Amino acid sequence: MDIYKYRSHKGILVAVDCIIFGFDGHRLQALLIKRGFEPEKGKWSLMGGFVNQNESTDEAAIRILYQLTGMKNIYMEQLYCFGDVNRDTAGRVISVAYFALINIADYSMQLQQDHEARWFTMDKIPKLVFDHKEMVAKAKERLQLKVANHPIGFELLPTKFTLPQLQSLYEAIFESTLDKRNFTRKILALHVLKKLKEKEKQSSRKGAFYYVFDKDNYRKLQHDGIKFL
Repeated sequence: MDIYKYRSHKGILVAVDCIIFGFDGHRLQALLIKRGFEPEKGKWSLMGGFVNQNESTDEAAIRILYQLTGMKNIYMEQLYCFGDVNRDTAGRVISVAYFALINIADYSMQLQQDHEARWFTMDKIPKLVFDHKEMVAKAKERLQLKVANHPIGFELLPTKFTLPQLQSLYEAIFESTLDKRNFTRKILALHVLKKLKEKEKQSSRKGAFYYVFDKDNYRKLQHDGIKFL
C-alpha cells in the first residue's frame, strides 16, 4: 500500500451529533443545547463534537452523551452519515449522527443548566444550525420503525409503568390515537410484560396496575419474531 496516497489527500474533520429523545408521559421530546462557539454561537443545536484520534465514532458518541446526560449504558444507535460538502459553514466536516433514548426523570437538572439544554416537543423544534433539523426528522422516522418491532420504547419509560402510560408512549411516537382495548389485548398477548401487585393511583381512584418489561421472556421469544404494533 502506498502511504503517500494517504498523505496526498487533505484531511477532513469527522464529528458526531446526538439526537436525544425523552418522553414526559404525554409527548415525545428532543434535548437541544445552545451552541457555545462560532459559527452559529448561541443558536439551538444538537449535542455534538469532533471524533478524537484515539476513539471510534461510537466511543465519541458515548463520550458526548455522557457529557450532556451524565448517564452511561443508555440505548444508542448509529443513524446516518451526513456528508454534504457545504453542511458546516466553518469547513469540511462529515457528521455521523446517533440517536439515544433516555428516561427524562433520570436526567440531571444541573447538567441541563450547565449546557443551556432544553427539552422540546417534536412540534415545537426551533430553527437548528446546519442540517440538524434533518437529523432530528430522520431519527424520529428510525424510532418509529424500530419501536414497531423492537422493545426499545421501554427505554423511555420508568422501570415500572402502567398500560395507559405505555399506550401514551406509542401514541406520542406515532402521533396517532390507538384503540385502548385492542392495544391492551395485543401487548399482553406478547407475554413480555410482568404484572406487579402495586397500583398507580394518582391518575384515578381505582388505579392501574404497574408492569415491568420481562427481558428474559423477550429473549426466549425473540427468535420467533415479535411485532409490538
